[in-house]
Amino acid sequence: MSAQRVLVVGLGNMGLSHALAYSRIDGYEIAGLCTRNIDGMSLPAALQDAPRFSDFDEALEAVRPDVVSINTWSDTHAAYAIRAMEAGAHVFVEKPLADTVKDAERVVETAIRTKRKLVIGYILRHHPSWIKFIEIARTLGTPHVFRMNLNQQSSGAAWEAHKRLLQSLSPIVDCGVHYVDVMCQITKANPVQVHGVGTRLTDDMPAGMYNYGHLHVTFDDGSVGWYEAGWGPMMSETAYFVKDVIGPKGSVSIVMAETAGDIRSDDINAHTKTNQILLHHAALRDDGSFAKADERISTTDEPDHDALCEREQRFLLRAIREDADLTDHMNDAVRSLRIVLAADEAVRTGRVVSL
Repeated sequence: MSAQRVLVVGLGNMGLSHALAYSRIDGYEIAGLCTRNIDGMSLPAALQDAPRFSDFDEALEAVRPDVVSINTWSDTHAAYAIRAMEAGAHVFVEKPLADTVKDAERVVETAIRTKRKLVIGYILRHHPSWIKFIEIARTLGTPHVFRMNLNQQSSGAAWEAHKRLLQSLSPIVDCGVHYVDVMCQITKANPVQVHGVGTRLTDDMPAGMYNYGHLHVTFDDGSVGWYEAGWGPMMSETAYFVKDVIGPKGSVSIVMAETAGDIRSDDINAHTKTNQILLHHAALRDDGSFAKADERISTTDEPDHDALCEREQRFLLRAIREDADLTDHMNDAVRSLRIVLAADEAVRTGRVVSL
């Protein structure tokens, strides 16, 4: 079976990890790399021989790839994905799928119309520990309570990257799609209302943007949840990583092991790492004491960030070769984006948004 020729667009943290993943997978061939200022870049040995481009349209025309991997800033995702699919390529695109729900729907419509596979970079969907976490949460009964955050105390290059993201996206939109998607996978209910609050903790960003935000979402089965995210050198690292689901039968939490005390909140591997899953049972004995002890499930053998990127690209390859139906995958991406953008609207208007 012939290899899928891939054009990788964007070579930041995610793009470089995905490019290296393609180089390791039998079934892909890197046909081109495209990013601004690529001529001055120092690339790993596995990527050095690939043709280089600094313009997306030029690269698309010259390479005529089977797959386009889009890892650029979010304000280009929708346009690049649509142009790639209309040129005949399957697409992997990093989250969020687009900056607006309307544009996200246009991308999905294009995938359906052109019969191209569209995979969105929801990396937690390929993480065995997060898959286990969701599986356990579904056994806790309904309604659910979701408590999640990912705050990042960033400085240096990490803060510069965050400031670039803040040109177009708030933290609750950029990171929130992951964790809202987790909520939606667990409850399967429809979101009905969203509220959000946010504030500027620095003026080092465009007017009207904020670097700390908090969203609340309610579902039609009575489930409720919140997600909190903040970026910048002023952020606290106290309780920066909360991943907690509560149901009538107990709770399940992702907890950092005691040996993980030196992990920093801006460490990209820490954003997916689980360390341990803690399962608490709510059942009581006749005397009022707990009937079962808490369970700690070790996840120390979990994949690292680069290995997770490889799992995402293997998923795309299977979808192409097996003509997998990705309708639910695409619709779920639009749904989580709709929720976080509603929260962003609520922050800016001070009103609860009904979905």
